[in-house]
Amino acid sequence: MNQIDIAASIVLYNNDRKMLKAAIDSFLAVQLKIRLYLIDNSPTDVLKDLIVDERVVYKHNPSNPGFGAGHNIAIKDIGAGTAYFLVLNPDIYFEKGVVENILSYMYQNQDVGVVMPKILYPDGEIQYVAKLLPTISNFLIRRFIPIKALTQKKNEEFELKKSNYDTIIEAPFLSGCFMIFRQDVLLKIDGFDENIFMYTEDIDICRRVIRFGLKCIFYPVVSVFHDHEKKSFLKYKTLKVYLRSAIYYFNKYGWFFDRERESINRKTLKQFVK
Repeated sequence: MNQIDIAASIVLYNNDRKMLKAAIDSFLAVQLKIRLYLIDNSPTDVLKDLIVDERVVYKHNPSNPGFGAGHNIAIKDIGAGTAYFLVLNPDIYFEKGVVENILSYMYQNQDVGVVMPKILYPDGEIQYVAKLLPTISNFLIRRFIPIKALTQKKNEEFELKKSNYDTIIEAPFLSGCFMIFRQDVLLKIDGFDENIFMYTEDIDICRRVIRFGLKCIFYPVVSVFHDHEKKSFLKYKTLKVYLRSAIYYFNKYGWFFDRERESINRKTLKQFVK
């Protein structure tokens, strides 16, 4: 396999075709040597006909092992054949030059392990998805006590709003909708934790990048659009997956006592002390 500059993977599950095509076309417009993996966890392969480019690899995976496990298929398949790897959601689209700009930044900053750009809704509104490592109260209050008067102050700190989302900062929890990693780091940390089906896999992998000695960076110099709708956590199936993910995460790192989390969060907040 010839060395390529950046590979990307999109994990599919019965996606909207128009939205998915926008994500695919955005990445295929990158002016570098690229490869795109479509890991289709859908029951059928009806989305296969979207492949119209020799740079795209389609893998049907109807066992549906989860979000992180799906991306791991691509991470392991490309192996050492690329320098960088983009984890890309099927509801993301972006303009030309975004990926190239981020790779230039990472090349110039070898202590950076993963980068997320500014994430915007289609109307241009900011999505506050660069965060501290969560405590159990962050999980419970945000999902089950959605009262603005009670959550606003806590969310301002948790979502690092003091940065105004216009400054390059270290942020230990980056959203999994668009993350560019150094591929050698992904291989050394063995990709995503496949015990997590969905929802906390991005927090977990950011922590392991930090443990590896590299930075997780929010990079608002460029932005992408995320056509995201919040899923209803009142649905039993969704709630069950979310809770199982949270329980696994806190069992792994600690519920109320997590010294590593406290240390990382303190260091993160010091960036905003004048």
